[in-house]
Amino acid sequence: MRVIADRDVCVGAGQCVLTEPDVFDQDEADGRVILLIAEPDKTYEDAVREACDLCPSGALSIVED
Repeated sequence: MRVIADRDVCVGAGQCVLTEPDVFDQDEADGRVILLIAEPDKTYEDAVREACDLCPSGALSIVED
């Protein structure tokens, strides 16, 4: 699994950070997503999928390897 975060689409809602703070963070300057782990292991798989589903702007996506 690989996570893609499109900062140009992100609106800074922070749902990803609330869902999985080990994988996602927010830029202090503008609130947009910062991807901490681009290829999370299985430990994070369910939470990352949930974060992508909850993203109101659709800025997050998953590429299956």
